[in-house]
Amino acid sequence: MPVPTRPPSGDDTGPLEAVLFDRDGTLVADVPYNGDPSLVEPMPGALEAVAALRAHGLMVGVVSNQSGVARGLLTGHQVAAVRQEVDARFGPFDVWAVCPHGPGDRCGCRKPAPGLVLAACAYLGVCPARTAVVGDIGADVGAARAAGARGVLVPTPMTRSEEVVAAREYARDLPGAVRLLLGGPGPGEGAA
Repeated sequence: MPVPTRPPSGDDTGPLEAVLFDRDGTLVADVPYNGDPSLVEPMPGALEAVAALRAHGLMVGVVSNQSGVARGLLTGHQVAAVRQEVDARFGPFDVWAVCPHGPGDRCGCRKPAPGLVLAACAYLGVCPARTAVVGDIGADVGAARAAGARGVLVPTPMTRSEEVVAAREYARDLPGAVRLLLGGPGPGEGAA
């Protein structure tokens, strides 16, 4: 899918239509450069969070940096096999946008650049302003911000403290992120 590099013009700030998730550390446990579908393990609350969004009629997708391809640590076929396992566990996502580039490749898709979010929104036919991105690191919410989407940080032990401080919105877990997106934060969730 072609990768847009900037948000479309206009400010369409209607109701939320889509939620895009980071894969590793957000939807599934972070196994560095995972090319083995048998290692896919949903994060606590992830299955329920995705199901709740679908029950509310929202589209769901995945936006994921997979620099292991550029680094020669895994193949595109392995990334696809892991994707199939994630879809088998969660049910098929409406869109997958994956960046196979390395940090030095200067592409427009590697988060925190907006390309993956913009490409996913274009594929779904939704405006970024009606989209949220949920992730566990600053690059995820940075990509959301750069694309004109809403970003919610769900910190893990791998999340740097400065990323937590910089997050405009946060939740302690994925069900909390869903509550926040659907209209009301729970304890320990909200806007910074």
